[in-house]
Amino acid sequence: MKLDTNGIRFRVWLIFFLLAVGITVFIGALQTGLIRPYYRNSKIQSVRVVADEIQFNLINSQASRQSVENALRQTVNNNACVVILNDEGNRLYSADSIGAGCMFQEPLSQDMENFFSSENMANIFNNDTHEYSQNFLNPTTGQEMIIYGRRVNENLGTFYLFVNSALEPVDSIVSFFTRQYGGYMLVAILIASFVAIYFSKKVTEPIVNMNEAASRLAKQDYSAEFSGGDFTETKELAMSLNEANEKLAKIDELRTDLIANVSHDIRTPITNIKAYAEMIKDISGDTPEKREKHLDVILKETDYMDRLVNDMTELSMMQSGNFIVNKDNFDLVDKIKEIIDVLQPLIEKSKVKVKCNSPESLTVYADEVKIGQVIANYLTNAIKHTPFNGTININAFALDDGETVRFEVVDEGEGVPEDEIDVIWDRYQKSSRSFSRNQTSTGLGLSIVKGIADAHGANYGVISNKGKGSIFYFELKESHEA
Repeated sequence: MKLDTNGIRFRVWLIFFLLAVGITVFIGALQTGLIRPYYRNSKIQSVRVVADEIQFNLINSQASRQSVENALRQTVNNNACVVILNDEGNRLYSADSIGAGCMFQEPLSQDMENFFSSENMANIFNNDTHEYSQNFLNPTTGQEMIIYGRRVNENLGTFYLFVNSALEPVDSIVSFFTRQYGGYMLVAILIASFVAIYFSKKVTEPIVNMNEAASRLAKQDYSAEFSGGDFTETKELAMSLNEANEKLAKIDELRTDLIANVSHDIRTPITNIKAYAEMIKDISGDTPEKREKHLDVILKETDYMDRLVNDMTELSMMQSGNFIVNKDNFDLVDKIKEIIDVLQPLIEKSKVKVKCNSPESLTVYADEVKIGQVIANYLTNAIKHTPFNGTININAFALDDGETVRFEVVDEGEGVPEDEIDVIWDRYQKSSRSFSRNQTSTGLGLSIVKGIADAHGANYGVISNKGKGSIFYFELKESHEA
């Protein structure tokens, strides 16, 4: 696979790698730079501890064999040599564990003779701390040495305690530490690289997979499935893409169905219009009665096509999410009476009776125009399937919960088969009780009812038994206080 230097995987690895290198180099440089002063300060502290122990054992307390042994042990354990002088420069005690490296070893050099003179010792000590510390280069061994001195004032006189110890060859320690730390740094970089590769793979793998799925989706392959891996953000992205995929698949299916169904629904009226237009041209053009009859058929077919286009447009708006519901309080009973009046010519033509069973007023909170469409669609559907001299009952009443109003249209038609009850609300789905094309219906009425009810969050449905009629209903919330 070609290395993509702009890819997330490479960038994540590079960040981890540079971070690991930067941290280890910084810590290494810091340690290397501080090890020398840190070691020197630590050595001075250890020498001071030796001086404390010897002062306690040989000066502040009564000297005994045990105290002398303790002082010698401290000297040996700390690789030092010790000398105690009185104020006249006479040696009272000495101990040596470093041999030729001890600057207090007799015979003293001329420099050390001058150093231990009473005049010099009286001047070198700090008057506040009574301490002295200085580094020397041992002329015998070439080692850098530290001499720590302390002036002790006791009842028996003034004593001078000196401790001499070699400073380790710090350069060799630094060199050893650098080599060792270089190995540690290499191990840290390798571990960081492996972690970066693993982590970048975990991050980029779901993104790569989703990109591949998106490429399939772009080619209208709606079987593509998006997987988000282990991270919350990529999981949420995958969920959103899967939802978008489902919606696109549904839209594509609706588009296909629309083309097929529109082609089917429009073909018949177009065929009729063409046939009757040819009849007018060839046969009835000079006969007013026949010409008027044929023109009436053409007008009915064009009216049907107009209703079909309007219903398809409205249903498409509902399914696209652009459907706007303007809710307000209105009287449902008044709206029912208004729809009955509008459909009175159809009711009289179909020779059916329509009864409205409701209280004088029922105020609901909904879109008055859209609910009017639901009432009209239910009533038109009932008129179409109710036999001559049959009765349609419209019931409107408040439910016992005190918050909901129920509207029902009860017909005496042939009923809806049980296996069709769930599908009659689907777009272009027609019940088996539709035996022929009805020019007053486009077959989209119940789909429009479903869209309006869903937009209101309303309960709706049908109760029906084959051969016993049907009850189409919906439920709305009562009036809403402003």
